[in-house]
Amino acid sequence: MVAGWFTGEGEGFRLVGTRCSACRSVFFPREDAFCRNPDCQGGDLIELSLSKRGRIWSYTDTRYRPPSPYVTNPELPWRPYALIAVELEAERIVVLGQAVPGVAVADLAVGMEAEVVPGVLHEDAETTWTTWHWRPTGVTG
Repeated sequence: MVAGWFTGEGEGFRLVGTRCSACRSVFFPREDAFCRNPDCQGGDLIELSLSKRGRIWSYTDTRYRPPSPYVTNPELPWRPYALIAVELEAERIVVLGQAVPGVAVADLAVGMEAEVVPGVLHEDAETTWTTWHWRPTGVTG
């Protein structure tokens, strides 16, 4: 888990971003040092929970094992997974993330609604690394 990127559990699970108090720009991952908007003189950065749902803006799948620091066991066969870019209308940003396990590219369409849910990136005997996944509504996976 990356500290400060998401919070909550179950239905209360949300991605955490920041908003500039001067220009109202929203950032994810969160920004804690300065406003990244080059036209802004800067303001206080305020933490906010991002919308739980958005619309699929784009998608693709992975066909290769990513390099380190991605955690994977090279002794196990690689299993491709879908990546989804979801546009959060209220925040006017696009957030990339894995689809929930079992959802393939063939299940997806641009404009389809998706919601953010907790997921597991990797786990071993000592640690579970948590992340977020996108679950298209109306698709079981």
